[in-house]
Amino acid sequence: MSDDRLGRWVPDRPEDVAAVFSTGDFPWWIAGGYAIELAVGRELRAHSDLDVLVLRRDQARVRDLLDGWDLYVADPPGQGKLRPWHPGEVLRPPLHDIWCRRTPETPWSVQLMLDEAEGAHWVSRRDPAIRLLIDRLGRTSETGIPYLAPEVQLFYKAKATREKDEIDFEAVLPLLDDPARAWLANAISVIAPEHPWLARLLPVSRR
Repeated sequence: MSDDRLGRWVPDRPEDVAAVFSTGDFPWWIAGGYAIELAVGRELRAHSDLDVLVLRRDQARVRDLLDGWDLYVADPPGQGKLRPWHPGEVLRPPLHDIWCRRTPETPWSVQLMLDEAEGAHWVSRRDPAIRLLIDRLGRTSETGIPYLAPEVQLFYKAKATREKDEIDFEAVLPLLDDPARAWLANAISVIAPEHPWLARLLPVSRR
């Protein structure tokens, strides 16, 4: 989410984020359109923001890592309203979207997303039936940058598909192996059983 009413965005590059987050002692992944670009190995389009996904259970470590940054949480989510994320504050569902900038005077540069986990599994906040081993949640680029697995990122994009999401889907679809396509098809069928992407994925799905 980006909204000019809430301040200007100049998104960091993935390598900028990696320089900050690589010192943390928790898993993290570049998400959004940049994750798709890291998967395909080339630029696809312009980006209005940069997403980083972390697990909710690691939020205190993330907050400590970004100590000194200007951090705001979307509260309530999706309503175009922000409030400060105070040191020591524990963010509970449904709060999951945090806007980050280095100082109050600089543009927003990172959008932090909190996701759920149970034990060794990532759990979708959209439907807890959709799960994946955390060890399978991400990939690593040739330059060592962690990014969200493309099938998981496409699952996020399937809820309300836009033109840029279709660009990302077409670019990364040839790179998805059969298990990734099957997982994505089954996940999409839970939240959007009539989604047009299913026709491209169904030959290897379990439906």
